Amino acid sequence: MSGRSDREARREERLREEEQTGTAERRQKLIKVGSATAFLALAAVAVLIVISQSQTSGGDSNNIQRASEVNRDLQGIPQNGMGLGNPNAKTIVLEFADLQCPVCKGYSEEVLPQVIESRVRSGEARLEFRNYTIIGSESKPAGAAAIAAGKQGRGWNFVEIFYRNQGSEDSGYVTEEFLTAIAKAAGVRDIAKWNRDRKSERVLAEVAASTSQAEELGFTGTPSFALKGPGTSGLETLGTPGSASALEAAISSAS
Repeated sequence: MSGRSDREARREERLREEEQTGTAERRQKLIKVGSATAFLALAAVAVLIVISQSQTSGGDSNNIQRASEVNRDLQGIPQNGMGLGNPNAKTIVLEFADLQCPVCKGYSEEVLPQVIESRVRSGEARLEFRNYTIIGSESKPAGAAAIAAGKQGRGWNFVEIFYRNQGSEDSGYVTEEFLTAIAKAAGVRDIAKWNRDRKSERVLAEVAASTSQAEELGFTGTPSFALKGPGTSGLETLGTPGSASALEAAISSAS
């Protein structure tokens, strides 16, 4: 009996050691996967920075570029406020961004077009722009101008055309003339109303509120994403997906 008890004790101890070893190995695998994912995301962000910085400096109210391209690409997709896509879509993707952010510019040109064409245009998901004004003093009036354009159904046109003509951060390019030129290029019909709206306390408060929301979600940079759908537990944060396919996969999981 004594020998059998010893054998059973040694067996139980060996099983505990194997379980602990297996747990440690699984933990290490998760750490490696997480590190690889983080590395890929950082690499993708670095590429977006290079792309955005390699383009023209922009910020010229007398030379607004690529507006017809943006307006063509967004044509036929419903817009409601700062929402792009079917207002009844089951999955909602929130993008927290700063219009002055060069990485946001790169993301809008290299990542979002695929997602908009495949997931938003089809009605599977709606994409909502939320201001997260962290760059500087010019970010807030730029964000308010976008919201005011959204009140006339041209919010996403404004955002995308602004990015295509983005100047150097807080260099003084976000002037009345520049914002008005972007609004006109985006197809805002009533410029007088747009001017009133973008300077109103209500719209400026909306910019501040979405910035506070981004901070409450724990975001520290732009662009950052969160989504909500039938497959999520409320609003779930994504951070900055490293590619269009990564963002599409998240949408599929949430839908």
